Formats: sequence, structure tokens, C-alpha cells
Amino acid sequence: MKWIGLTGGIASGKSTVAKIIAQSGIPVLDADEIARLVVQKTSPGLAQVVASFGASILNPQGELDRKAIGAMVFNDKKKLLELEAILHPLIRAEVQKRKKNLESKNELMAFYDVPLLFEKNMQKDFDEIVLVTTNRDLQLSRMQTRDGFSLEDAEARLKNQIPLPEKESQATRIIFNNGSLKDLQAATSKLIQEIQSAKP
Repeated sequence: MKWIGLTGGIASGKSTVAKIIAQSGIPVLDADEIARLVVQKTSPGLAQVVASFGASILNPQGELDRKAIGAMVFNDKKKLLELEAILHPLIRAEVQKRKKNLESKNELMAFYDVPLLFEKNMQKDFDEIVLVTTNRDLQLSRMQTRDGFSLEDAEARLKNQIPLPEKESQATRIIFNNGSLKDLQAATSKLIQEIQSAKP
């Protein structure tokens, strides 16, 4: 099975590409969804996070309060590393379990949607890496329109990620998302066909 990393930058259109791929019948694992799963209510993962960070990170329903934990680790590198040391092994184990399940079903290819693939140095994990990219001005305007960010907030978010042109040099395939949704759908379909017809 071809194991393909799918990544991009904030507001690049990666999530839309993931949806288009899934709609075509190809499995797509979502890193964010798996990250939420490993800390769901009553899970061993959540118990470990509470043991390290205290009960103040829980909401009244006993679930992880993402804003509270986010605020705690956002400007504290040591705490962020502590949180990642708990979550990353749990996420990796769940991904491996799902990947093995797909292999047992004889899937020819599967995508793993990982926003911070390059930031976390995961390049060696994949047979191919697909990057969804766009120009910086479009990223900024999409963040302001879609997420209600000010220009300053949008620029601050971009500073926390490796610039897209830098990622482009490390990807094996690139989808440029500078046009319409129809253009993006066509580019994604073309990419799927190219990967399917590529020699192993």
C-alpha cells in the first residue's frame, strides 16, 4: 500500500483536498481527529494529561478544554514538549493500527492528513508527500475572511509554520490552490490519477 503524507499551511486548502480525496473512495486518516480521539473523555491519554497538567484543563463535562491547554502550552516550550511526549506515542500507535487495518483490506493507497508534517520531521514515514500550497496573500486573506483573524494575528500564525515555498522543495508532489474550488477538484483528481499510474 502506498502511504502518502498530505500537508499544507494554514488556509492553504489542505482540508478541502482531503475531503475531495475521501469522496473519491481513497482512505484518508486525519491527524487532528486522531489527536482528539486519544484524549477523549475517560481515555488513558486524558488521564495522563490531567496527571501532568492538573484538573483545570478539564471542562465541566470532564472533557479536555482545548482552549485551556492551548493557553497553557502556547508560550511555554517546556510544557508543549511535555504534552507532546504524552500525545505523540498514543497518536502514532493509533495511526499504525489504522494503517495495518487498511493494508489488511488490500487498499492500494491511503493518505495521512498531517498539518505539521515538515515541522515534526515526518518525511521519512511516507512513500510520497503531497503539499497543498498557495500564495501568502491568499493565505492571509483566507484567514481573515474564514477565521475572523486580524492581519496581525494571521501573520503571527504564519510565523509559527515553515513557509510554504520551503515546504515545496521537500514535497514529492504539489497542488497549487490559487484558483477556484473547481480548479482544486480538477488538480486533485489529476494528482490521484498520477499516483495510481506511477510505477511502484
